[in-house]
Amino acid sequence: MKSKINIIQKPLDLHQEYFWLNNCTESGAIVTFTGKVRNYNLGDLVTGLTLEYYSGMTEKFLQQIIQEASNRWFLERVNITHRFGKLNPGNEIIFVGVTSVHRTEAFAAIEYLVDYIKTYALFWKCEKTNFGYRWIEVNASDNDALIHWN
Repeated sequence: MKSKINIIQKPLDLHQEYFWLNNCTESGAIVTFTGKVRNYNLGDLVTGLTLEYYSGMTEKFLQQIIQEASNRWFLERVNITHRFGKLNPGNEIIFVGVTSVHRTEAFAAIEYLVDYIKTYALFWKCEKTNFGYRWIEVNASDNDALIHWN
């Protein structure tokens, strides 16, 4: 299995991220997820988002969950590319992609990876709203999503 982890400040190049996954002739399935900055949260207008991360530790955690996913499913390639810095509504935050022989494994792996990244990865989000700034915490629905993986 090959994996690719990038934490970048520049905008995502979705074509480039997909191309790396598609450059695998053994795979029968490629499944991707792209997360974007919403213009609302908790009932408020969001005008910006700042993402910070713990360099070194964040990458180590991402590699660990990639390994855990590859222990559960036969994955050929995994790509996690996440942005940091100041973002605006509509900007892409994250690209997660996997390749596998079969689609069922690829879909399950994507859901698993995204659930764990959203809940546990060492990224901190500060939203700029029409009422000021606030730090975003993991919510109950994110924690609930992990229950079926145990």
